[in-house]
Amino acid sequence: MNQDKPSSLSKLASNRLSSSNLTTSIADLQEIAAKIHSVAERDRADPIALLQLLRTLEQLHHEIQQGYFQSALPNNRQALYALLRDIEENGGWPYIQRWKLQELFANLPEIET
Repeated sequence: MNQDKPSSLSKLASNRLSSSNLTTSIADLQEIAAKIHSVAERDRADPIALLQLLRTLEQLHHEIQQGYFQSALPNNRQALYALLRDIEENGGWPYIQRWKLQELFANLPEIET
């Protein structure tokens, strides 16, 4: 497992904890990230399993964004400004990028026919 990821998560989470009232603790986020890394490491040679992991993460991202996050958006200018400032200062909007087929093919070795 890559030890840089949890430490960067810890730094990101602590930045956000200091600037807002998050209820999710750093330890909870680190535990979730460690479990995801563990699953990815276990399945590192299985592209179908890794694809399923990515699909699951994308679905969770969508559910959290459209459900919980949207309903938690601020209802006054000061809180909205604080949220936008946090987004700008701490890395922007979380985005899960999808590969285009051409990019996927470019990353594959030549296939002999």
